[in-house]
Amino acid sequence: MRTLRIAALAAATLCASQAAAAACPPPDRDAAALIALKTADFEMADAAARETMAFALIDCLASPDPAMRDGIAYEGLQRWLRAKVFSPETLRALRTRLFAQLDAPDPDGVARPFAALVLSELARTDRIAPWMRLDEREAMVERAASYLESVRDYRGYDAEVGWRHGVAHGADWAMQLALNPALDRAQLDRLRQAVAIQAVPAAGHAYVFGESERLARPLLFIAKRDLHDEADWSAWFAALSARLGDPALAWKDAGWLARRHDLAAVLQMLYLQVDLGDDPGMAKMKPGLVAALKALP
Repeated sequence: MRTLRIAALAAATLCASQAAAAACPPPDRDAAALIALKTADFEMADAAARETMAFALIDCLASPDPAMRDGIAYEGLQRWLRAKVFSPETLRALRTRLFAQLDAPDPDGVARPFAALVLSELARTDRIAPWMRLDEREAMVERAASYLESVRDYRGYDAEVGWRHGVAHGADWAMQLALNPALDRAQLDRLRQAVAIQAVPAAGHAYVFGESERLARPLLFIAKRDLHDEADWSAWFAALSARLGDPALAWKDAGWLARRHDLAAVLQMLYLQVDLGDDPGMAKMKPGLVAALKALP
C-alpha cells in the first residue's frame, strides 16, 4: 500500500508540473510557512507529510524567486536526502519527477539546472547506500551526461534571478556519479565525454562563475579510480585541446578567445590538483596535461 501511495503521489506531482511556478508555495502552505520550515532546519516528524512536501518542493525548483528556489526548495531536499529519510521507493519516485522536470519547458531557465543539482544529491544517496539496480544506474549516467552536453544557457548568477548555473550543476551531478565505485570504465568514459563538451564549449562562452573548477572535479575523481593509463589520458587531453578549433582564428576571433580562456582554466585547475597530490591515478593524467598546457597558444 505504501508503494502505491508513493506512486500515486509521484503521478499527481508529475501532472502538477505543467504549472510548477503556480504550485509554489504549495496550496496548503504559504511562503511564511516554508520560511518557518527552513528556520526549523526542515524538521518534520511525520514521514508521510515530509514525502508530500518533498514532491511539492520540486515544483519550487522552478520558482523565479531565488530565496524560494535555492534557499528553501534545494536546501530542504538536500537536507532530507543527506539525512537518509526516504525509502528506495520514494527515491525512485523523486527521480522520476526530477527527470520529468529536465524534459519540461523552462521559460525562466532555472528549473532544469536546479533539477540537475538535486539529482546530484540523489546520485549521492546511491553512493552512500546503494539502492539503484544496474540498469537504473546506467540510465542515471546517461541522463547526467546528456543533460550536461545539452546545456546551452550559460547564464550563471543574476542579481534578480539568482543562480542558474546549468553547467556547474551538471558537473556536480557528474561528480557525484564519478565518486560512485559501482560505475565501470565505460560509464566513467561517458561522463568524461560530456565534461569535454562543456570544458571547451563550441559556442565560445567564457566562464566567469567558477564553472571550470566544477568541471575539473569529476575528471579528478574519474582519475582517482585509476582505470585509465597515461596514453588514454594523453589522447583525451589532445582531443580536448583540439576543441579550440581553427588555428587561423587564434587571437582574432571572440569565440576562439573564449574557448582558449576556458581550456586554460580547466587545464590549470587540473594541474594544480595533480601536481599537489600523490594519487597514482591522478599522476597518470600529468604527462598529457603538461603537454596540453605547453601546447596552449
